[in-house]
Amino acid sequence: MYILGVSAYFHDSAACLLRDEHIVAAAQEERFTRIKNDEGFPVNAIKYCLLEAGISLNQVDHIVFYEKPFLKFERLLETYLAFAPSGFISFMKAMPIWLKEKLFLKKNIVKQLKIIDDSWDTKKASLLFTTHHQSHAASAFYPSPFNEAVILTADGVGEWTTTSVAIGEGNKIEQVKEIGFPHSIGLLYSAFTYYLGFKVNCDEYKVMGLAPYGKPAYVDLIFKHIVDLKTDGSFRLDMRYFNYCQGLTMTSTCFNELFSHAARKPQSTITPFHMDVAASIQRAAERIMLTLTKALHQEYQIDDLCMAGGVALNCVVNGKILKQSGFKRLWIQPAAGDAGGALGAAYAVWYEKLGNEREDPQGEDKMQNALLGPSFDGATVRKCLIDNHISFEELKNSDLHSKIAQHLSEGKVVGYFKGRAEFGPRALGARSILADPRRADMQTVLNQKIKFRESFRPFAPAVLQEYAAAYFDLEPPSPYMLLVSTINQELRIASTSEDQLSAFDQLKVKRSTIPAVTHVDYSARVQTVNAKHHSDFYRLIKAFYNLTACPCIVNTSFNRMDEPIVNTPQEAIDCFLQTEMDVLVIEDCLVEKMA
Repeated sequence: MYILGVSAYFHDSAACLLRDEHIVAAAQEERFTRIKNDEGFPVNAIKYCLLEAGISLNQVDHIVFYEKPFLKFERLLETYLAFAPSGFISFMKAMPIWLKEKLFLKKNIVKQLKIIDDSWDTKKASLLFTTHHQSHAASAFYPSPFNEAVILTADGVGEWTTTSVAIGEGNKIEQVKEIGFPHSIGLLYSAFTYYLGFKVNCDEYKVMGLAPYGKPAYVDLIFKHIVDLKTDGSFRLDMRYFNYCQGLTMTSTCFNELFSHAARKPQSTITPFHMDVAASIQRAAERIMLTLTKALHQEYQIDDLCMAGGVALNCVVNGKILKQSGFKRLWIQPAAGDAGGALGAAYAVWYEKLGNEREDPQGEDKMQNALLGPSFDGATVRKCLIDNHISFEELKNSDLHSKIAQHLSEGKVVGYFKGRAEFGPRALGARSILADPRRADMQTVLNQKIKFRESFRPFAPAVLQEYAAAYFDLEPPSPYMLLVSTINQELRIASTSEDQLSAFDQLKVKRSTIPAVTHVDYSARVQTVNAKHHSDFYRLIKAFYNLTACPCIVNTSFNRMDEPIVNTPQEAIDCFLQTEMDVLVIEDCLVEKMA
């Protein structure tokens, strides 16, 4: 049986195809259209999934959309009525889109699917809808390595729900409690993202990266005026400080008055005040999520926790939940945002609607290391390089890895494109830019000459799993780069001059033996790599270890700022030529940039 899951029309649209419970393919539409966080119907992603399976749309048994549009429209109307006449402008701006595209979604989905395959038989089609948080919960639990778990979903908002708790056991998920709109930790964090001059539903991770440069000076202010947090983790927001219910901005004038500053204009200077605000909302988010997860563990006495929703991409929060909540094991859907809703919707149909049994996963997840996207054969790669008049060398297996390791050890930056693309926001060694973590200048080089992005942004280490504990305060595997840990004490380098430096000048301080992946607070967003689940990337890092005695490398996504991760050989070549990358590897072909 084939089940096609679809998410679309709000942000980060995607498609996923199941064959029974096996994930055949999953991809975000942005990778094909090159529009970051593309919200359009995922025509290209669906075509890819069908191509990967070798089937037509008529062979798909069920097509399922990841939320229910009428419930979302109900929220829009009721929110407007609750705040009327305030909010009339934003209401009138939203209505044409709803009436034309979103309200009559079934009709629009059918229209789009007919464009994909005009022979598709609409009379025989099974078109289904799940709720938004049902999709998230299913994406968190059903592919997880647990047979029983507490499931926590936290995001901006689905139809009405912003935070939900469920219990998963076998093939069943039971929703047990929720927090409703407008009270939302996701929207709270997004409001601060907006206030700090970054893009909502896009740049929240920048706030997380900026936070270690500041002091959490406004945490008490947040909990005194903005957030009422209860001991069970439930919370309410004082809506006087927000404008997302009735306006076109996230925060209100009351918010500006509370912090004695107007919202930062995009691209303007980031000041110590902005750093302190970032540190404060990050600390507040940690307190809310820790209070909630501690209460859930105490209430349900289940040791395994699954998470999804946009808030689950906050790796710092995740690391603290793992260490402090009481849960012994934590599994986070790698495509935790709305893209993962396509996957969850498909699984919800397979297990919940159709009642299929779920075997005990016995500690293994179903995500295939998130390597679920397109791949390209050698002939296609060679033709693309030849068409671009690029000289290349073909190398196999150990020879290729050894040569890459040599280039990395010489301080060169390598674009690495191999195998199936990752599903979700993280590059995990298939569409990655790689570098030597031992070089103190490498963070600056990557940010300024390769990624063309803000200087404060940290980089992640990919480490051989068996050596992870020797470098990081991290016990369980972290294959999806969703946990932040700290560098072990014995690897840190003491500094005597740091107090005299401005915040961003602290970037120049060498903090550990792997400075390129050590953030200013000695933290790192760790990816562990093992031979069983990601054999090619493991062998590459092992070759670097054999050469240098360092078992980790810098791993960042193969793209430039504000662009989706590269998806084709041509896009990899373009990115290589338009940046100061030194080496390009596409499958078995290695290209060295001439001086």
